[in-house]
Amino acid sequence: MYRNLVKPLLFSLDAETAHHLTLRGLELASALGGLEELRAVTAPERPTLGQTLWGRSFASPVGLAAGLDKNGVAVPAFRALGFGFLEVGTVTPLPQSGNNRPRLFRLPEDQALINRMGFNNGGAAALHARLSALKASRVPVWVNIGRNKVTPNEEAVQDYLRCVRALQEVADAFVVNVSSPNTPGLRALQAAADLRALVQAVVNEVEDGRVPTLKRPPVLVKLAPDLHPADFEASLQAVRDAGAAGVIIANTTLARDGLQSVNRDETGGLSGRPLTIRSTELVRTAYRQLRGTLPIVGVGGIFTAEDAYAKLQAGASLVEVYSGLIYEGPGLVARLNRGLSDLLARDGVKNVSEVVGTRA
Repeated sequence: MYRNLVKPLLFSLDAETAHHLTLRGLELASALGGLEELRAVTAPERPTLGQTLWGRSFASPVGLAAGLDKNGVAVPAFRALGFGFLEVGTVTPLPQSGNNRPRLFRLPEDQALINRMGFNNGGAAALHARLSALKASRVPVWVNIGRNKVTPNEEAVQDYLRCVRALQEVADAFVVNVSSPNTPGLRALQAAADLRALVQAVVNEVEDGRVPTLKRPPVLVKLAPDLHPADFEASLQAVRDAGAAGVIIANTTLARDGLQSVNRDETGGLSGRPLTIRSTELVRTAYRQLRGTLPIVGVGGIFTAEDAYAKLQAGASLVEVYSGLIYEGPGLVARLNRGLSDLLARDGVKNVSEVVGTRA
């Protein structure tokens, strides 16, 4: 139904209008309730996909990438689709409107998106209110945090710490976003020395500020796919030295190689199918360097179970999707879970954790 009816309707609209319309529908569905029961139908338990990371259980390695539900308005609906975890945000300490429209573009010929949204979100306090009102669930919610556009890099650390303080009681993990290309100067924070100081400050804040009776959320760092190999290596080392619990590879890219769409020259970050191979190779590179010491989340161009499986074999313990949902529809999550389960059975593997890094 999505491919033949819903998708043509949505694709007839401006990309951001369609995005807000879809998210509003999911928000309304979330408010109706009963979605935990629906998850039992749409996402039956698949024991081979379950694993434990950072002391937390993940029923599936497939998660929702940041950017789709920036303000956490549709968490129950996304949980019902069968995701193993969700990443909301990017959230900043203060609300901000982001960049001017148009700022989201489809590239259908390339199965890709370009966005220059600019961290448009309602702020940390509003996100806290929404997440604190949610019913308990086995599906973790991670919070992707960033700095406000008006905050200079010299003061960026304080913005990240403000987000942690505001959200530490409701976040199951924090993701430090220093890799979006749509906030001026942000990617400069990926330089090893700056990154080490920033991540160390966030880790310390989490350890010092968490309510004693609650588990401390792990801190992950999201890196860009456009770093020079030496800089990528240095950034990974900085992340590990700073005490981060994991890395997410990779964010959107500024590269435009081989694109066919008329929108290929729009500025912003490119996501989707063009990143499939590149992000998988970066996962493999990171796994070899880290030698399995930090879990890796692979993201970029996942449209099929085979795409996800390749990232797991390259060294990712978890994967995330975004653009694939736009092109394949909400049924993608169930197809990925079912397909991964079938691939594990084909290869005689009892648990998904056993394939991590087998082709690194």
